[in-house]
Amino acid sequence: MSKLAWCKRLGIWAAALLSVTLCADGAIAATPTPPSQAELQAQAEALARASAAVVGVHAIAVEDAATIDVLGRERTGSGVVIDADGLVLTIGYLIVEAEHVDLVLAAEHVIPARVVAYDPASGFGLLQGLVPVQAPAARMGSSSSISPHEPLMIASGGEDGDLSLARMVSRRAFSGSWEYHIEGALFTTPARTDHSGAALFNASGELLGIGSLLVMDALGPNSAPLPGNMFVPVDLLKPILRELRERGASRSSARPWLGLNCMERDGVVRVLRTTRDSPAEAAGLLPGDHIVRIDGVAVSGLDGLYKTLWKGESPEREVRLDIVRGGEPQTITLRSRDRMTTLRRPQGI
Repeated sequence: MSKLAWCKRLGIWAAALLSVTLCADGAIAATPTPPSQAELQAQAEALARASAAVVGVHAIAVEDAATIDVLGRERTGSGVVIDADGLVLTIGYLIVEAEHVDLVLAAEHVIPARVVAYDPASGFGLLQGLVPVQAPAARMGSSSSISPHEPLMIASGGEDGDLSLARMVSRRAFSGSWEYHIEGALFTTPARTDHSGAALFNASGELLGIGSLLVMDALGPNSAPLPGNMFVPVDLLKPILRELRERGASRSSARPWLGLNCMERDGVVRVLRTTRDSPAEAAGLLPGDHIVRIDGVAVSGLDGLYKTLWKGESPEREVRLDIVRGGEPQTITLRSRDRMTTLRRPQGI
């Protein structure tokens, strides 16, 4: 898209974001007082800067990476420039076990990047271009300040980057199947399929979250199905950003890991699959196993399973799982590992 076309489009977006309220049922209502021309101009400039901060991310994982089984070897998504040095914030699964990463600023403008951090606890990843990134830095907002009917903008980067209007329909804790749990995840609608690493902005062009998932329960597990996206809130980044830059991960990521992928339904947690070369695979856990207790603590949800697993000072410890397989109770003992020590890296690194 030409620069002129982008400017025209962002002017329309400024008018849209300033002139409407997104109602609870998804309807659009006009604001009581139309914005002035000066307000529209300021808004267009803020959104232009926000959109320009979003870049494409293209990563290729090392050949023997275990994450290829689920994520594939070649991964494409987005990232957001967050400081004057060209540091790029993205979703971590795009760059985990990567041997090569490029930042895509335009169709013919691609620069190589290095992985600065991958943080399993938050889900964030950080990249740094190996040459200067000619893009403005996004301004950081506060994800905790979003109001339910506030109009938001989702932006993806790269050659096929796009913009769309969205609203937040819920904010809640989220537990992923892959031993992942965060507080305050943001759920938006309508759904975007190019969500990986996409940026969620407010009407002032402030960054609120980083795209992670396409979900079918944006309203929550006990509500009517509604397709949408889950965003990791930037409020989780602020306390750990310095750690990520200095250590490559937050201290919270040094915790026990089993390599389990589980699903929860009506309070029952079952194994979906195990990660290749993981403690769970070595212990013989199988798809369909019902996890009843962990270390003697009853399991009634993914969050309880993970929080009990992560207790203790050492990431490597003995973990006892009581399961039911084929109607028969069993006890399985595993030796957990530090997830960061299991990740493959390019030769020589």
